[in-house]
Amino acid sequence: MGIKVVEIKEDILSRNNIGAKKIREDLKAKKVFYLNVMSSPGSGKTTLLIQLVNYLKKDFSVGVIEADIDSQVDAAALAQATGVKTIQMHTGNACHITCQMSEEALAALGTDGLDIVILENIGNLVCPAEFDTGANENLVLLSVPEGDDKPLKYPLMFEVATVVAITKTDVAEVFDFSYERAVSNIHMRNKDVPVFILSAKEGGGVKELAEYIKEKAQRVKEGAV
Repeated sequence: MGIKVVEIKEDILSRNNIGAKKIREDLKAKKVFYLNVMSSPGSGKTTLLIQLVNYLKKDFSVGVIEADIDSQVDAAALAQATGVKTIQMHTGNACHITCQMSEEALAALGTDGLDIVILENIGNLVCPAEFDTGANENLVLLSVPEGDDKPLKYPLMFEVATVVAITKTDVAEVFDFSYERAVSNIHMRNKDVPVFILSAKEGGGVKELAEYIKEKAQRVKEGAV
């Protein structure tokens, strides 16, 4: 008797990718740049986003989607610190954002009149990397306390990154962290990905990352991509 094998995960990912492509097409028509921010919990995503949004909002209309399993802590902090349009997305027990969840959050936020939408994804170095959200860029954060070997242990996350930021450099002297090793490990997974080294707490390097995002957003706004 033959046994039929059904590749469920592959089918789910295939359907997700189709939906993500549609999101990109819809946002391209509206000239909206969509940034997906991923990292492990505690890497400093929200702190960095506050700095980035306050820089970006000088030239662009920005909206933010905060994704968490529960609570409104990050959304409230970001909205208060930046004043930009912000919504909280609760995922229940889900450890990732699918394209459907992304599409529903974009609709709830409302993209009319926005130039940039930033999604702060669930803090997790595994699941979020598997699902395309429809974003133009994937910003992946690697914090100094995590160690410089994380790109070796979680390859897919760094393979799907289009830009990487090494964060919390203000505490580097406390940890056995090598920037040279970290960058080398990142480029082992993703040869040409740009890497920014910064401290959101002290502000160093944030401007350079913000300028990178501004350039990408401007190209979308001008219909150049």
